[in-house]
Parts: sequence; structure tokens; C-alpha cells
Amino acid sequence: MGKLTTAVLNLSVLFLAVFIGFYQLYLKPLFITYGVFPFEREIKPLGNQNCKAVPELQACEKLVLHQDTGVIYLACSTQSSRAHWIPAMNQLNATGASHEDYVATYDPSTSQIIRLRPSADFNHGRGLSLHGMDVVTSSSDPDVLYVYLVNHRAPLADGNTPVNAEQTGADSVIEIFKTTIGGKTLEHVKTIEHPVIITPNDVVGSSDGNSFYFTNDHGVRVGYSRYLEYVGHRNASVGYCHLDQGCKFARTRTHSSNGIARANNGTLYIADSTFGDITVLEAQVDNTLVVVDSIPTELVVDNLALDADGLLWGAEDLRQISINTGVNAFYGEKYRVEKVFEDDGNLVSGITTAVHDSQRKKLFLHGIASPQLVVCDT
Repeated sequence: MGKLTTAVLNLSVLFLAVFIGFYQLYLKPLFITYGVFPFEREIKPLGNQNCKAVPELQACEKLVLHQDTGVIYLACSTQSSRAHWIPAMNQLNATGASHEDYVATYDPSTSQIIRLRPSADFNHGRGLSLHGMDVVTSSSDPDVLYVYLVNHRAPLADGNTPVNAEQTGADSVIEIFKTTIGGKTLEHVKTIEHPVIITPNDVVGSSDGNSFYFTNDHGVRVGYSRYLEYVGHRNASVGYCHLDQGCKFARTRTHSSNGIARANNGTLYIADSTFGDITVLEAQVDNTLVVVDSIPTELVVDNLALDADGLLWGAEDLRQISINTGVNAFYGEKYRVEKVFEDDGNLVSGITTAVHDSQRKKLFLHGIASPQLVVCDT
């Protein structure tokens, strides 16, 4: 065998070994997570018997429960807009985007829906293109609520002339509004623009209306490097902003950071929307974040929400996560991850957000392009 043939053979063996390792470490877990052939999952209906649809509310990417009243707040758009404009998914046809997305409330006790009207021309006519959201009771007045919104604005050159969003990405910002319990309007507080706000996906705000954490689901707005993140490149991040102190990175080199939720003790949970892990973080004095734990879920997870019982709910393939108090905890299984809802798509499709009202035994489900809100008895 000649030297050239031997070298080619050695390179082929090396390439095969690298590919097998790459497949086992990255591709196979990714295929399992997404249910790609030959790892397709059988759909077994679960928890979808006692449900009703609310078709008046469509394409709502995020839901937040106001625990005291049981009212749900929703960040909504239209299905036609979502088909063109979802920056997180590289859908960047700004000409088809709605700039009149809205925050709505839904009261399950009366079925009343209210669209909250924002302050007139709060950002010079650029409107709202909504994604993540948080609604927080004011620490100084329990009747006042702060509403934090991820707003994916279409980009403008010199603040005036439209440009090609497929080349630049969205001009995303975080908006802060105020409203009142039962109110019908949104009073604009501030629009926050900053280089750290790159590709915001979700947000958790403070009760004084002055600060928030948010996730960047990618490290860049456009470009081929975004696709490397689907196979493990860690280029996402978590940011922190304060109205008086500006913004900074609270945690860098995270992976596909999507939904974010905060527990009453300040612990933050962040979902990996590619590999399905949930990272548990603690805030430091300087508002940076330190990883203290990781929860594997095996399936895609989008937005997160905590209920009044302290259980963490992950949307997409709906999971309930709790501290394990069973016998397996002795063997190191700290968290118990349980599937609590599954549907074949006839009732619920493309879940991106789920909220459980453990006090009133209600489960609320929606998706970024879903045709209806779904409410289930639990």
C-alpha cells in the first residue's frame, strides 16, 4: 500500500471517528430532542380532556398570570404577521410584520377579554412587535403593575428610513409600561435600547419598574454563526439593565437562552430552546449571574413559569419540574421532571408558553403562531 493511500485511509478513519463523536455528542441528542426520524415520538394525549378554546386571542407568544386576581396577561400578534416576522427564528420580512401587536387580559371567571391601549405614539410610530413579556406588581402600590415587553422593531436607517431587515436583523428593544389592576390602558415608562440588547427573547422585571434581566437567544442578529449555535456553539447570553445605571451582560456564553423565570427567592431559571436543559442561576451583588445547577428535560423547552406551589412549568413539550422528594433523590436525582400535557395538534399547536394557576386549578396554553388560547381544568 502506497504512502498516499495510507494517508488517505488514516484521514478517512480520523474523519469517521470525529463524525461519530460529533453525532453522539451533538446530533443524536438534537434529533431526540426534536423527534427527528428515526427518533420520532408517539403522541399520547395527556391532560387535554377538560379544555376550552378562546379563538379571539391568537398568536400570543407569552402568558403571565396575575396570581391575586387570576387574570392572564398575553403578548399577542396575528398569525399572518408571525408568518413573516419572528426574528428569533430568522423570519425577517419586515414588510409583512404587524406593528400593532398588543397586550391583552383574559379573565377566566368571566371570559372577558380587554386589549390594553398604549400611550399614543410612545415610540414615534414604530409600534409594537411583541415576543417575551413580564408583568410585575409594584412594590409601592399593589394596584399598579409594571409590564415589561420585548419589542422587535423593524430596523430604520438614521432612525427614519426603512432598511432590509434580512441584512441587519431586528432593531429590538425592551419597553416598560405601567397599568392598573382591571385597567384598560398602558402608560409608557421607557424604551431601553443598548448594544447588550442583541436578540432579546424573554424578560423578567423588578417590582420598582427600574431594572430587568433578559435573554439573548443568539449572539448576533443575522449571519451564519447563528446556525452554529444549533450544534452546540455557546454564543447566547443573559443581560441586565437598570434605568439609571445602563445595561451589561450578566452571563455570557450561554446556549440558546430562551424563556426566563424568577422564583420568589430570586433564583433565575433559563431554558435552552435547542437542547432542552434548564439552567439555574443565582444573582450576585453586582447583578451578574452564577450557575448553581442544571436540569435536563430531554425535550425542547421554550418559555418558563412558576406556579404558586413553586413548580416550574416548561412550554413546548409541556413539562412540570419540581424538587424530587422521592426515593430517587437519594441517588442524586434532584429534580423530578414530568410530562403533564400532550396533544396531537387539533386543540393546541406550537406551544411556546404555559401558565398554571395552582390556586384555581387552571392551565393556560398558547403559542407564538397558535390560532387560539386554550384553557384546561387541572
